[in-house]
Amino acid sequence: MRIPTMPTGWLARMRSPARGRRDVLPTGRNLYTADPRVLPTQTAMELGARAAGEIVRGYMQEHGEMPRSLIIDLWGSSTLRTGGEEIAQGLALMGCRPVWDPVTGRVTGVEVLPPASMGRPRVDVTFRISGLFRDLFPAQIALLDAAVKLVAARDEDAEENPLAAAMKETGTEAPERIFGSAPGAYGAGIEDLLGSERAGLVSDEALSAAYLAATSHVYGGAEGTGTARRGAFADRVAEANLLVHISDDPTRDILEGAEDVAHMGGFAAAARALGAKPDLVVLDTTNPDAPRARPLPQALARIVRARAISPAFIEGMMRHAARGAAELAETVDRLADFAEITDAVSDSLFDAIHEAYLGDDAVREFLIRENLPAARAIAMRLDDARRKGLWHPKRNDLYTDALMGFAEAAQ
Repeated sequence: MRIPTMPTGWLARMRSPARGRRDVLPTGRNLYTADPRVLPTQTAMELGARAAGEIVRGYMQEHGEMPRSLIIDLWGSSTLRTGGEEIAQGLALMGCRPVWDPVTGRVTGVEVLPPASMGRPRVDVTFRISGLFRDLFPAQIALLDAAVKLVAARDEDAEENPLAAAMKETGTEAPERIFGSAPGAYGAGIEDLLGSERAGLVSDEALSAAYLAATSHVYGGAEGTGTARRGAFADRVAEANLLVHISDDPTRDILEGAEDVAHMGGFAAAARALGAKPDLVVLDTTNPDAPRARPLPQALARIVRARAISPAFIEGMMRHAARGAAELAETVDRLADFAEITDAVSDSLFDAIHEAYLGDDAVREFLIRENLPAARAIAMRLDDARRKGLWHPKRNDLYTDALMGFAEAAQ
């Protein structure tokens, strides 16, 4: 069951002083968010290269070898906040960097670095762009496309340049590495399939089909326009070693809003349907000087224990009455969605949420008093997770059945 919530102010989050963007504070003269001609900025390239190194380090630590192929989610809102750090991460992984005009700081081209200066092999990077990114940044799409083509055309060993090796193996002259939805379409394609009423009845094949159908166009060229290429993105998913999903906003996390679980969950379902087992990695750049690449289970555990069940957070939500109760319900909703689609939620996280929201007398009474539909939604999602085998509770005296019965009687 979904609890309606107020808009979360995505446009305001684009203009983010939390990222050091003091220039976006309103003065009456700076009525714009960013100048796309300078993206990625030189600072973003430096920070993006640092984050790219963290991605490689995390994968090598886990697997003992370099990643050869990965997919990065590119969102327009993140690009506006960070000055293009996400673009820079992909360029750095490929071994490229922009060329800037020394006077204006505008990006005028792209340079491919030699392997010796990188100290590691290149990574074959595929970009999954959001609808907003497609609409706002055609010049950046063209820049990424140019970088991909330059790397693919280099005469280097297969171990140093997996993209060029793949082009030679398939005999392809024009590599396709930028994918998104059709012009005018938005989202990951599976948003309508999320939720307790339907998710348990939807197979990986159906989720995969919806996600891949929504990523039906390849982008590139001078205008950044899209061309329908159904099925092409599936090949990239099947070959990817990992998905990198970026979390740069310190004011929200991946348990707030349906977008994160839709993009990561859609990719996970598509990979399973294709017989692949790539890593799901959340790249935390909320502190750009110290980026952290965390596997999805670790990232979710960190959010639940540091935010969702924090007494300070819960007390803050209780001060907001019905709206605060809806926020708690949304957290449970998103966690259950991740459990259903990615298999990345442990029993201990559900135990902790149940104990903090329903097992605590004060919080349970607050939910019933201020927002009975939210209380019932929490109980339903937790009970649904238990029935589907996603959660094996340690305790027998759960509050889900009693709370749902109380809610039914109250209606």
